[in-house]
Amino acid sequence: MDDEPDLPWYQVWLTVFSYIIILAFSYGADFWATLTRSSSMFSHRKGYAPIFSDFEAFWTRRVYRRIKDCWDRPVGGVPADWIELNERYTPDYGFTFVSTGKKQRCLNLGSYNYLGFSGVENNPTLEKVQESIKQYGLSMTSSRSEVGTTKIHRDIEIRMSKFLGKEDCIIFGQGFSTNHSTLPAILGKGSLIISDSLNHASIVTGARSSSAKVKVFAHNDPKALEAVVRKAVVQGQPRTHLPWTKILIVVEGIYSMEGEICPLKEIIEIKKKYKCYLWVDEAHSIGALGPDGRGVCDHAGVPPEDVDILMGTFTKSYASVGGYVCGSSDLIAALRQSTYATLYSSSLAPGAAQQVLSSIEIIMGDDGTDMGVKKIASLRENSNFFRNGLIERGFQIMGDKNSPVIPLMLYHPSKIAEFSREALKRNIAVVVVGFPATPLLMSRARFCISAGHTRKDLEWALNEISEIGDKLLLKYGNESYR
Repeated sequence: MDDEPDLPWYQVWLTVFSYIIILAFSYGADFWATLTRSSSMFSHRKGYAPIFSDFEAFWTRRVYRRIKDCWDRPVGGVPADWIELNERYTPDYGFTFVSTGKKQRCLNLGSYNYLGFSGVENNPTLEKVQESIKQYGLSMTSSRSEVGTTKIHRDIEIRMSKFLGKEDCIIFGQGFSTNHSTLPAILGKGSLIISDSLNHASIVTGARSSSAKVKVFAHNDPKALEAVVRKAVVQGQPRTHLPWTKILIVVEGIYSMEGEICPLKEIIEIKKKYKCYLWVDEAHSIGALGPDGRGVCDHAGVPPEDVDILMGTFTKSYASVGGYVCGSSDLIAALRQSTYATLYSSSLAPGAAQQVLSSIEIIMGDDGTDMGVKKIASLRENSNFFRNGLIERGFQIMGDKNSPVIPLMLYHPSKIAEFSREALKRNIAVVVVGFPATPLLMSRARFCISAGHTRKDLEWALNEISEIGDKLLLKYGNESYR
């Protein structure tokens, strides 16, 4: 990323100093607890090494525990545009939580309900989902390669390949395992993976699980990518300097923590120039980008045949679970016989599969209505309205126009929890993220916008968030990073 935060030096210093204070007092508390043996948090089985590393355990017990109420909030209703949360409190600074038995109705700005399909009221997919459960049951209780494939599964694969302009498609029961199990299946010894530095953990673990060599390039930087590719082509494999058997570039359509869209046209130019393969993860961009919701290819105006492998998940725009890989018929045929997720993991549950199929039909317009087109347009308009509203109110915002993922920069560690708590007091459910999930200086709140949100709800939320920003001194500037 070329653009750096335009944060005054004193704010940077205060953020770093805040972490120094946190660490100093936390280590001091640990030292005192060790001397007085007043804490059982250090205990592990006698004669055994600790399961967790010292720093992981330290960070959890001294930092995360005290603000744990900002995460893992139990949900008491449907995660649609509004959501019900079960109220709770902690009497012992995060060790335990006690339910009050009450529910709190909040505007949902945290779920990946991009096209608004997760609701129950007036949901056009609900009836068919219920019928599929009656016909096929709750679970296939088998892998796809055994007796876990129904007509619904094949219909999804046929429609997804048609929707994305590919020869064939294979679907999986879990989004994370789509990357994690597929990358090792197509990449072996002598292969090279060139991965964006901010790629999702499923890509990282999938790459590490393969026997391929992995190189990383600076986030969303085509020049850095070309430099890595050129060097890899010239030098070849380590020690032997033999040519790589294959080189795969792996990027994401929308980066989930930054809200940034990949520069697909420039990446494709590099891929063609050096004869590399290209894998695009569309977990957050499928259904959310492009005039027809076909993802980043649709958004960038490039033909899908320029991307060798299109991967995505059904957990966002489709309001279901699972994932898919679209590509050539030869590739998909090989994956059906080689991916662990196909051979050993349970197949996508019939109800979840029908939810995907019904959503695809609506998005493609095969249901005979223009509901899909309207949802895609509504998501784009809502995202840009909310993004512009935050910028106009003085917040620093990351990400690109048209992205439904909108990070608001918090920076200071103390403001991570306070922003979440203040938002909850005002009946707004948000996601906050800090170190070590982000770089030290880049703590943020991440909003996810939905086509189901009304303009009235978003305007109200903007005003409430603006008041929080005034209270917590979060208005660092009037321009976004990009």
